[in-house]
Amino acid sequence: MANVQYYDVILKPVISEKSMNGMADKKYTFLVHVDANKTMIKEAVEKMFEGTKVKSVNTMNLDGKKRRRGATVGKTAKTKKAIVQLTEDSKDIEIFEGL
Repeated sequence: MANVQYYDVILKPVISEKSMNGMADKKYTFLVHVDANKTMIKEAVEKMFEGTKVKSVNTMNLDGKKRRRGATVGKTAKTKKAIVQLTEDSKDIEIFEGL
């Protein structure tokens, strides 16, 4: 496995209707590095966003989609998604404010 630092773990937040509904329960969704595990994701969220305490992390591996370009068939890159549940006394994550 590659040497993945905490700032390399979280790639970008997922902005969708389902993820926005989860924010009321302090659940935040991120696209994360494919080699990251749950403890790495928990550590990265707590270091990157001050005042947050992670209660649990759920991850899911997403396979690449099939794409065609003429007669050539290929696949897009596989990704990994993480749903991070914060504790009740934790601060909210600022990047999702005002959405």
